[in-house]
Amino acid sequence: MTTQTAVKDNMNPEEENLEEPSVKKVLSTGHPEIDKKLGGGIPLGSLILIEGESDAGKSVLCQQIMWGSLTHDSKVLVFTAENSVRSLITQMDSLGMSVMDQILMGWLKIYSMKLSKIRVSAACDTLQVMLERMEYQSDYNLIIVDSLTPIVAQAGGEEALGYFERCKALCDKGRTIINVTHTYAFDHDFLIRIRSVCDAHFKLVIEKVGDKLVKTLEVAKIRGAQQNTGNILTFDVEPGVGMKIMPISKAKA
Repeated sequence: MTTQTAVKDNMNPEEENLEEPSVKKVLSTGHPEIDKKLGGGIPLGSLILIEGESDAGKSVLCQQIMWGSLTHDSKVLVFTAENSVRSLITQMDSLGMSVMDQILMGWLKIYSMKLSKIRVSAACDTLQVMLERMEYQSDYNLIIVDSLTPIVAQAGGEEALGYFERCKALCDKGRTIINVTHTYAFDHDFLIRIRSVCDAHFKLVIEKVGDKLVKTLEVAKIRGAQQNTGNILTFDVEPGVGMKIMPISKAKA
């Protein structure tokens, strides 16, 4: 018997309970620099809000998180109003993140939502159908909705809040859900209510630095992060590379 084994065998239950607590698992984005800014990654079971202006990189950030999840053996369910299935596959291919194999194996499932079918009377039904599919397909660990903007623009505020509360209930069972929206989709007071429901809140903006436009990710909130989160991350999107992080000093040059 080794010394280590002997020590373990001689511990009483009270002493065993004093062992170092387990660290909450996180979802890696597959990009070390982004994970670092997020405090090690996204804690599993989080309800996440990604908001920002048009072309600020919201979808690319989602695709990076999706890629990280798939490469770490987590199944992903995507609802998209921004792409068709084919265009999403093509877009990820162009960023060096091919997902065709994962689709064929059933690890990635994509539902394309047609904007022409989202009307006032159907918006609440769309939210309900998404929730039912999230609940039914319980083996998909990460769920991404990109984006909620055309739906919540038609649905009422209370319906949207009810949707987030049901998403939160699914997260309490271990699912990780990312909802993407344009900042203008909610009025200021209602946006504060939505942010308070979420465990993590990322905001993306486009800034002009010199004669160049750069994308900036602000990590406004992330509960349960393993480390302190970094507040600001500046990046550009390059074909075949995806998100390319820019040092702040270089971004301001």
